[in-house]
Amino acid sequence: MWGALQFLTRIPVRTARAPDLTASIAWFPFIGAVIGALLGALTAIGSLVLPMTVMAGVTVLAGVLLTGAFHEDGLADAADAIGGGWDREQRFRILKDPLHGSYGVAAMSGSILLRILCLGALSPAVAVAGLVASHTLGRTASIASMRIWPTASAEGLGADYVRAARTGPILIGVAVGIALSALVLGWWVGPALLGAGLAAGVMGFISWRALGGVTGDTLGAIEQAVEIVVLLVIVAIGTRHNPYWN
Repeated sequence: MWGALQFLTRIPVRTARAPDLTASIAWFPFIGAVIGALLGALTAIGSLVLPMTVMAGVTVLAGVLLTGAFHEDGLADAADAIGGGWDREQRFRILKDPLHGSYGVAAMSGSILLRILCLGALSPAVAVAGLVASHTLGRTASIASMRIWPTASAEGLGADYVRAARTGPILIGVAVGIALSALVLGWWVGPALLGAGLAAGVMGFISWRALGGVTGDTLGAIEQAVEIVVLLVIVAIGTRHNPYWN
C-alpha cells in the first residue's frame, strides 16, 4: 500500500525497501479512492464558503498537485505521440520527448477543463461521490488494461509494471475498485462501470493500433479518459438524483 501511495501521489512516504511492483498494483484502486476522498473532503468544506463553480477549479487543481500531474503528463505524451506521429518509430520518439506539443497541451487542458465543468455542475454531496468513484475507477481501469493489452515496449516504467502484473493481484484490485465505487454510488455504479469500460476499451484499442500495446503514458491516458467519462455519467445522473446516502 505504501509503495502504491508513493508511486501515485506526492505525499512524502518512505519505505524501508523498494516496493514490490506485483503487490503494489493491487492497491492502485484503493489509493485512487484515498485521493478522491481527500479531494471530496476539500470540496465539501470549501463549498461552505465558496460557490461550487469556484471549488470545482480549486479541487481539480489540488488533485493535480496531489498526484504531481502524473496521469495528466501521460495523457499529454500519448496525445502528442498518437496525434503527431506518422509511424510507430516516430511515435515512440515523441513519447521520449519531455516537451509537450499542441496535441498534448490541448489534451491536458481539455481534461482539466472537462473535470472542472463536471464538478461545478454538481452539488457538494454528489461531487464527493463523483470524486471518489472517478479516481477509483480510473486506477481500476489502468491496472485492468495491464492484463488486457500487451506492453508496447520492453523499456520504461510502464513496461516494468505490465511485466510485473499478475492476474491474481489485478483481479483483487479490480474487485476492490468496483466495491469502493459501489459503496459511494449505489446503483449509479452500473452506468459508471459501463462508461469506464467503454472509455478504457477505446483508449486501449487506440494505443494498441498506434503503438502495438500500452505504455506508461497510455495507461495514464486511460486513467484520465475513465475519470472524465465517469464524471460525465455522474453529471447525467446526479443532476436529477441524490446519492442514496444523502
